Amino acid sequence: MGKYFGTDGFRGEANKTLTADHAYKIGRFLGWYYGQSKTEGKGKIVIGKDTRRSSYMFEYALVAGLTASGTDAYLLHVTTTPSVSYVTRTEDFDCGIMISASHNPYFDNGIKLMNSNGEKMEEEFLLKIEEYLDGAVQEVPYAERDKIGCTVDYALGRNRYIGYLISLATRSYRDKKVGLDCANGSAWMIAKSVFDALGAKTYVINNQPDGLNINVNCGSTHIEGLQKFVVENSLDVGFAFDGDADRCLCVDEKGNVVDGDAILYIYGCYLKERGKLQGNKIVTTIMSNFGLYKALEAVGIEYEKTAVGDKYVYENMVNNGYRLGGEQSGHIIFKKYATTGDGIMTAIKMMEVMLEKKMLMSELAAPYKAYPQVLKNVRVADKAAVRTDGEIQQCIREIEASLGEDGRILVRESGTEPIIRVMVEASDLGTCQKYVDQVAGLIAKKIADF
Repeated sequence: MGKYFGTDGFRGEANKTLTADHAYKIGRFLGWYYGQSKTEGKGKIVIGKDTRRSSYMFEYALVAGLTASGTDAYLLHVTTTPSVSYVTRTEDFDCGIMISASHNPYFDNGIKLMNSNGEKMEEEFLLKIEEYLDGAVQEVPYAERDKIGCTVDYALGRNRYIGYLISLATRSYRDKKVGLDCANGSAWMIAKSVFDALGAKTYVINNQPDGLNINVNCGSTHIEGLQKFVVENSLDVGFAFDGDADRCLCVDEKGNVVDGDAILYIYGCYLKERGKLQGNKIVTTIMSNFGLYKALEAVGIEYEKTAVGDKYVYENMVNNGYRLGGEQSGHIIFKKYATTGDGIMTAIKMMEVMLEKKMLMSELAAPYKAYPQVLKNVRVADKAAVRTDGEIQQCIREIEASLGEDGRILVRESGTEPIIRVMVEASDLGTCQKYVDQVAGLIAKKIADF
């Protein structure tokens, strides 16, 4: 990770750690870079944004920078991260930009960059942008006269993405009662349109964004509301997205959560039964639950583990030719159909399994038994100091020895926030809670020393 760009873009509190000036300069560099590489015509960059109040500010700043440097900016307006990826890779754009802080609170925002294949931008290129932001390279020239870029309203691209999602369904959703929690975010104008077009009786909550309510007690990070909603309305299934809709978690007809690990299990089994699970492997991260691995082993499916981040999952899938991978948080990548996690696509794929196998979501998820897991986030001023502190590391080693092969402890730095995540899995919840409290308490106690 660089100084500004982490595992999922340049993210921070709007106009504090990520400012309009940053966005303008990123636009200036991208506009110059892609503009000057053309032998004829101008560079073309497509931009999408989520519903945060600051997203409009960053959009305008990026557009000003891009056009000032001679590249055309195509605006998808409020849309999802995977839609930007899809449009970038299918419609000959040089680069895609998504303005979003995903599941973070409204006052945060982020700038995610994608290459022409709709994949997360290469680290080497991000470092070039960081050098420009820090003034380590010379100022790029302004475009003049007819070389100045233009801005294009490109809502058409979003509509094409909706059509693509609809085309992925294998059966009609007629008479299926489906609940959608749009997190007051990017999915609010897309998800219902897709499910309505496929014939579902669609029930939607948290689809009234006001710029300040994205992810607030809703969506995939606060799924309790959807659980209650599904049960109260006797729905067949529910799907919860995050702010930019690249994540999806499910709720079965009984109101139980079906998380990303369970989704990987369900769809992995579905692919294997049809002889389509490439390499007989699923790509997971180190945060996946022990229960997933035991469930996969029981049905003869192999797996690989990567560092946390759908970026690393996707890289592993590309390098090894695997078709399915993802995270417990709901970032699920169906490589045959997308180059990034896609929440609405995940919902469509879960509907496919339910309909093709004629089974309830609870029945599909039943063989997967999650180990008890407790996760606590500790806000710190210096993430690296936690990693190098001798007392904290000794405490972690002692807990690892105590857990043995019946559990695990994972202490890692967030790639997007000033947070240390402490996670423990064990055979019982009490053990998880005890060890998480012990490590998190020690980190919090020593914060003043950093």
